[in-house]
Amino acid sequence: MTGTGDNTTGILDEALERLHTTGPERNGWLTNHAPMAVEALVRNGQAPTVHRWLDRYAHKLEDLPPANRPVTAEEWREALGDPSRITDWTRFFARELDGPEARPWREVLAVWWPRLLPGIAAGATHPVIRTGHAVRTLLTSPETAPRRAELAHALGYWAARHQPLPPLAPLAVAPSAAAALDAVPPVAEQDGGIRNRLDQLTAFPRWGAAPDPNTAKELLTELVTAATHRYATHGHGEPIMLVHTATAPNAVLRALPALPRELWAPSLAAAWTAAAAVTAAYTPPEAARFEDTALTSEEVFARAAAHGDDHTIKFTDTALDVGDPLALAAAVRSIELNPPVF
Repeated sequence: MTGTGDNTTGILDEALERLHTTGPERNGWLTNHAPMAVEALVRNGQAPTVHRWLDRYAHKLEDLPPANRPVTAEEWREALGDPSRITDWTRFFARELDGPEARPWREVLAVWWPRLLPGIAAGATHPVIRTGHAVRTLLTSPETAPRRAELAHALGYWAARHQPLPPLAPLAVAPSAAAALDAVPPVAEQDGGIRNRLDQLTAFPRWGAAPDPNTAKELLTELVTAATHRYATHGHGEPIMLVHTATAPNAVLRALPALPRELWAPSLAAAWTAAAAVTAAYTPPEAARFEDTALTSEEVFARAAAHGDDHTIKFTDTALDVGDPLALAAAVRSIELNPPVF
């Protein structure tokens, strides 16, 4: 359902330009989901709804935070993981992608992806998810200045919020992605925000050994599928946060075609860590029952768009990538569990 005509291209670029005057967060650390949501809306045939959706979301947007001091290619390490440098990082990547000495966006991504990957869970995984949406757009539709700028904003957000997880002990090997997610031990105190919960992580099951890039891609696809399916039975544990168990690894999967193949196996490992971390932080004590759906993919996404919640839109977008009946039922479950915006 991807649109690449002039009208669709114009709507997405207008929306991104509108959003690039705003910061990636609000209230100190809550994420601005609008760039991801509008990309998903356009991708899935809902371009005519984008500006109305943005009008409804506008009260959640804040101005870009003030710049501090420029990030440089020589001294970037000192700024890594410093959220006060969000605008500095965004301007750095803007120069990398569209400045006088700009390089092709794939080259920039290949350099910075392995540097940022250890901090994949930072910002509740939103920076990598935003990056995945930006990369998908550049890979599959016309390359424009607003779309390169969106990648700069996404990478800048990731660099500023970069924070590796604590050291984790290996548990028993799991035979599948679904079994691995089921075996993730929940954090001891299922209370408070995600940052407090992630600090409690101690160990994960071993899963996802990838001897070659093709295996890594297959296993990453398996992980996205398993996490999407699991939402149907476990999403009630925390309906908003648990969507990230699927959308974060899917962001990595979307980026793989733009990355050197030698980065595919470490990308799988990082994606597993992100999915397991969110699972541990919000696993409910019991699974729940769910209803199958007879709706088509188009009908499910239309419902998500009408519902209006940004997390629901993004999760449904991932469910459509998986595309099977259980994934569609999980998407419908997210529509039921999350409060509607419209």
